Amino acid sequence: MRQQQYAAVVLFALIIASSLTSFGCYSCMSRLVNEDMDRALAITMQEQQSDVICQDTIHIFNSHLKIADLRGKATLAVNTRGKHFKAYAHCSEATIFRLSDQRPAMLLWTLSFMWALFMWYKRNRDKTDTQLLSIKKEGFGGLTYSEEEDRFYTADGQTVNLTPMQHQLMGMFFRSPSYSLTKNEICDALWPKKPDANDTLYTLIRRLKPVIEQHSNLKIESDRGKAYKLRIN
Repeated sequence: MRQQQYAAVVLFALIIASSLTSFGCYSCMSRLVNEDMDRALAITMQEQQSDVICQDTIHIFNSHLKIADLRGKATLAVNTRGKHFKAYAHCSEATIFRLSDQRPAMLLWTLSFMWALFMWYKRNRDKTDTQLLSIKKEGFGGLTYSEEEDRFYTADGQTVNLTPMQHQLMGMFFRSPSYSLTKNEICDALWPKKPDANDTLYTLIRRLKPVIEQHSNLKIESDRGKAYKLRIN
C-alpha cells in the first residue's frame, strides 16, 4: 500500500512538472512574441507616420518581425474606443503554443505516461500475486500462509516463528507457482548490494530447513546446486 502511495505521488509530481514546464515555455514564447510584435509595429508606424492600416502596413510590419515563423500569422487591428486611433498587433494562443519549445514538457509527459503504465502493470502483477497467495492460503504440505496477517501457520493453527529474513524467503517460495527459486532470484531480492551472497544464502537455508521440517511436511531441496524448491516430504 505504501509503495502504491509513493508511486502515485511520483506520478502526480511528474504531471505537475510537465504542466508547469509546458506553461513556462508558452509564457516565455508569449513574451518574446509580444515584444517582437510591439517592436515591429512601432517601427512600422514610425516609418508610415500614420495610424491607417493598409496592405503596405502589413507588409512592412511582417518585414520587421525578427521571429520568422511569426510572419504572416500575426494580425494588425485598430482600437477605436479612445479619442485617437491606436494600432495593435495580435497573435493567437495556438500560434504561440506551436512556436514555443515544448520538447522538455513532452519529455516529462512521456515519462508520466510511462510511469502510469508501470503503475498499471505493477498493480495487475500484485493483483495476480494476491490471487495466487489466496489460492495457497489453503495450505501446502501442512503449512498455511495468511495474507491478511502476513504469517505462516501450521496445520493445527500454530504460528510458525521465523526470522525476518526466513519469513521473506518463505514468502518468495509461496509466491512462486512452482514453489522453487533460483539462487540468483533469492540473492538479488534479499541481498541486492552484496556481490557474492552464496555463503549467506547457504547459512539461511541451513537454518530454515529444520524450522520448516518441524512445523510441516515440507522440506527444502537443492535443485542441481542452482535453485531451491519446497517439496512435500
